Amino acid sequence: QVQLVESGGGLVQAGGSLRLSCAASGRTLRSYVMGWFRQAPGKEREFVAAIGRSRGDTAYADSVKGRFTISRDNAKIAVYLQMNSLKPEDTAVYYCAASVGYIGSDYATQSEYDYWGQGTQVTVSS
Repeated sequence: QVQLVESGGGLVQAGGSLRLSCAASGRTLRSYVMGWFRQAPGKEREFVAAIGRSRGDTAYADSVKGRFTISRDNAKIAVYLQMNSLKPEDTAVYYCAASVGYIGSDYATQSEYDYWGQGTQVTVSS
């Protein structure tokens, strides 16, 4: 069982930045494909970004491309989501997720992920 813990959420004005972190208690995230998803009030949870295991290949939703960056630290202890030029429509609960298996091109599919964090709230004011 992998317990993921997100941190770094908060309230920010439009145009501002936040960096979210995701760590697994007691282990590295080296073996997992990692993803960030978000759920806004009244909406379904949606894909935001993903990063591969070894080469660090990344993928982004069109809505965040060019503004958000997903990364891992060198020790593969944590995964980050740097969010710049935030907009009110980015307001959501952000979830970190980990996949044990091979995802391939299905990185945006929630059912491909085995473990989920509890989420961290991001609120962007206009």
